[in-house]
Amino acid sequence: MLISEVLTPSLIKLNVEAKTKEELFEEMVQLFVSAGIIADREAAVMALIEREQKMSTGIAPDFALPHGKIMGIKGVVMALGIIRDGMDFDSLDDEPVHVVLTLFSEVGNPGPHIEALSEISRLIEIPGLLESIKEAASAEEIIRIIKKEELPEEA
Repeated sequence: MLISEVLTPSLIKLNVEAKTKEELFEEMVQLFVSAGIIADREAAVMALIEREQKMSTGIAPDFALPHGKIMGIKGVVMALGIIRDGMDFDSLDDEPVHVVLTLFSEVGNPGPHIEALSEISRLIEIPGLLESIKEAASAEEIIRIIKKEELPEEA
């Protein structure tokens, strides 16, 4: 699975305005709603909140991966947000989060969900990647940065 093929510029927000996790979830879900990908806004927000209650999805320095499964999704959809000033996310490392990748997948088909989480985990371990994403000036640049790491021989 290539993250750069799932993300589109309309699903990337360079200046997230949220100050709390719940506001962040609302703002990220709105990207999917505005793109016509998610119809049930409330169900999507609740899926993120319920997952977050189990354990923080602030899983790496600077990075959070709120995710959930909802009806009406085929495969996997993702949206990315940049929080310029950082946000307290109750992260595993107790550090603020600056890059948020929100992921939704279909109910009853764990394969694409697991594949996406695995690829995201691999990518965020690449030295300098999150810093490059944080500093990107456009959504298109973020996609190019990710694509370069996914397909280094083609970039």
